[in-house]
Amino acid sequence: MTTTTTKVGFRWMSLFTLAWLAIWTVQLTPVQLLLPLQLDTPEDDWIRGVVSSGLVLGIGGLAGIVAGPAAGALSDRAGVGRPRRRPWALAGVWLTAVCLVLTGYAEGPWAVGAAWVGVSVGVAVSSAAFTALIADQLPSTQRGAASAAVGSSQAVGIVLGVGLVVLLGLGIQAGYLLLAGIIAVVGTAVALLLPDPAATAQMRPPREGRRALASLRDRDFAWMLSGRLVTNIGNALGTALFLFFLLHGLGQPNATAQDNLLLLIVVYTVFVVLASVLTGIISDRTGNRRRLTIAATVVQAASGVAIALVPTFEMTMVAAALMGLGYGAFSTVGLAFAADLLPDEQDHARDLGIVNVTAALGQLIGPVLGAGLVALVGGFWLVFVAAAVLSIVGGVLTAFARQPARS
Repeated sequence: MTTTTTKVGFRWMSLFTLAWLAIWTVQLTPVQLLLPLQLDTPEDDWIRGVVSSGLVLGIGGLAGIVAGPAAGALSDRAGVGRPRRRPWALAGVWLTAVCLVLTGYAEGPWAVGAAWVGVSVGVAVSSAAFTALIADQLPSTQRGAASAAVGSSQAVGIVLGVGLVVLLGLGIQAGYLLLAGIIAVVGTAVALLLPDPAATAQMRPPREGRRALASLRDRDFAWMLSGRLVTNIGNALGTALFLFFLLHGLGQPNATAQDNLLLLIVVYTVFVVLASVLTGIISDRTGNRRRLTIAATVVQAASGVAIALVPTFEMTMVAAALMGLGYGAFSTVGLAFAADLLPDEQDHARDLGIVNVTAALGQLIGPVLGAGLVALVGGFWLVFVAAAVLSIVGGVLTAFARQPARS
């Protein structure tokens, strides 16, 4: 894969970071707080609420799996002289904003799930457009830094969103309206300000002589994708049911659980940001992203082991720190590793959309699997054991992908 050698400046990186901060804020705040509150059920039937939440997130993840690569492939095929990424970024941003409002006013699992599908599609489409910029416009020596922006913004976005809702005392509807405003304003501004060179004839994939999804037949790209998928499922298992764990696993009152969830997210965020920045810099300097990605899965696994063995709030704080370290490093270096392994420069957006699908699949499979495990044993210990096992398996699969020579 050929790559540009021209480095971008502070303005580009700042705008790119701001885009992802808005995306993660509006996607993860409902996942961690608003959706569980909408779908929670009475204490004597709390497992039904866990299952409903898992199914809603799973259905949304399934929609994102289809929408992300499809939007990426279509943007790769933009007409000569037309922008490739900006129209799709804007479309995704506004679809997300509209569907967030609809989710806020929806009632019952079916209505909430239908509206959340629209949010998931909008996030997938805009994410595919913004992620493609890493391969489109960055040299390999800056991909770790850009991936660190994506990874650290994920954690900061959770704190920002949950913090605003909890500290401002917003209700469910007001919370969704705030998120819709954030993505509409910030997403639109960034999509218009980031450069998006017009497509040329050389950028368009040829119409003939190509096999569908040829990138999936590339050995190293396929191993990387499988490892990324499994590790993301492990992360979703360890984080998607946190509020339910505080409420029903540790028996905390609703108000206390919301405050403690914010505290856990702050701890998680601090360590995600630290790990993202440090490993992004190290991977850019050394070029050996595979080794760092594998090490990150081991640290993530340790968080599941800790909370499964000692299910207390204090140990949950320790586990949140370990999860932050592991996932911060994994999401950052793993994304840069994926960009290095892209087999065809004419399909950047489509293939990075497939990479993003692994995160969407994690959000699909993780909550559904977690809800099933909770229902199976009537508690949460098996969820955290499974999170640890899957994290290790993800690291093993990643080890089969070879580190490419540095360009």
